[in-house]
Amino acid sequence: MFRRNLLLILATTTALGALALSAARARDVPKIATGFVANILCSETFVSGQQPDRIFRETTAAMPGVSLITWAMDYHVDRARKETTVTLLGLGRSHAVYREGLGCYLDHGGTVAEIAVPSDDVKSSQALLPDIAWPSVVASANPQLAAALDRAFAEPEQPPKRATKAIVVLRDGRVVAERYADGYGIDTPILGFSATKSVMSALTGILVRKGALTLDQPAPIAAWQGANDPRRAITVDHLLRHTAGLALGSSLQASLGSVFEPVNRMKFMESDMAGYAQSVPLETPPGSHWNYNDGNTVILSRVVRDAAGGKAADLLRFARAELFAPLGMRNVTIEFDASGNAEGSSQMLGSARDWARFGQLYLNDGVAGGKRILPEGWVKYSASPTPNAWVGMGAGFWTNLGDSFGANYRNKHGWPRDAFFAKGTMGQYVIIIPSEKLVIVRLGRSPNGPPEADGVFRLVADVVASTADKAKLARGN
Repeated sequence: MFRRNLLLILATTTALGALALSAARARDVPKIATGFVANILCSETFVSGQQPDRIFRETTAAMPGVSLITWAMDYHVDRARKETTVTLLGLGRSHAVYREGLGCYLDHGGTVAEIAVPSDDVKSSQALLPDIAWPSVVASANPQLAAALDRAFAEPEQPPKRATKAIVVLRDGRVVAERYADGYGIDTPILGFSATKSVMSALTGILVRKGALTLDQPAPIAAWQGANDPRRAITVDHLLRHTAGLALGSSLQASLGSVFEPVNRMKFMESDMAGYAQSVPLETPPGSHWNYNDGNTVILSRVVRDAAGGKAADLLRFARAELFAPLGMRNVTIEFDASGNAEGSSQMLGSARDWARFGQLYLNDGVAGGKRILPEGWVKYSASPTPNAWVGMGAGFWTNLGDSFGANYRNKHGWPRDAFFAKGTMGQYVIIIPSEKLVIVRLGRSPNGPPEADGVFRLVADVVASTADKAKLARGN
């Protein structure tokens, strides 16, 4: 046993040493790794109602390289106090705390902002968006579509596992098929990770419609307004498209190597995420390069909060009144950092049907029940390709429009050219396909690579084929 542990320690040390960019960043590794796990454990235990052992096992299995250090992680869930604690070889202690109505935050030992949770009027309000389904789970009457969901939930013979949690398929605004893993159901809030970015994009759009924000003017960040500060040139559009140019590194991967990116220090070691992100200097001139990182959306979340009234409670009230209630999104939790910044880059939980309702708003060109929620042209803008975004990125959404590598790759693997989508790490998708009148939601805990690991390419192709055939039969063709 000693020899085995020694070998594991040496392997872990070698791997971390090879990845290390600097001694300073290497010192951050335990805290960032444990912070990531602590936050997810807290959110999915106390908001989603899942079992901690399952959460830990599936999350670490979906992150390449983390198996090197999983054995050295120790975690504790205090159900009475609603807290989680994670350490790595006894180091890098991270502590996450649950608050009713607010989800979880990482407690770094400083002052924690008080947030007054608005009265929960979403569940009692009348939604503008028509009901998408009856209260019970919708089993597909289409054998081909049912088979598509069977394949999406089936685990491959060889690792990695897909760990699919929920799939909802809407056509013409109605659920035509849905399925849930054991322990999940219609009302289970599921972490969307970076699909949260698309929700922050929608809130930005609503503020643009109201005249409180503009896309092409400098972002209203006080710290950037110095006469000689080149960050004054950063616009809201730059933040939405990840072309702001801030030196925060990349957020494209959830892996052991990503712990060295400055953006992850922001997420897992800083109490004021937006303040940290705003303090970072430019790496490239605003608008000149594309670089996907969570800092852009964390800053945008602060902009949204300030435009909505200035306090965390104002952002919550605004999001509920202007977006969640009109769409009937009744099982949503937005999480905040210790300073009261919405963690709009990755920390919103919603039921699969809630995520589907959100997608339907975009399929309806930003209109719900005859009322315009998003500005005229906002959906087209959201799906419009960002230059040099090789993955195929629009403004707050991923897109198949344009000639990027990612768009072409997805198109070759069965995705229609007009598809655009909200996407979160480890297999979260809200896919909008206007030409097929489809919204496809897939949530799970899958590795980001290889591209076929989560089974979504096959799922989309299967759903499009099965629903298109059904539509032809209904027309008598």
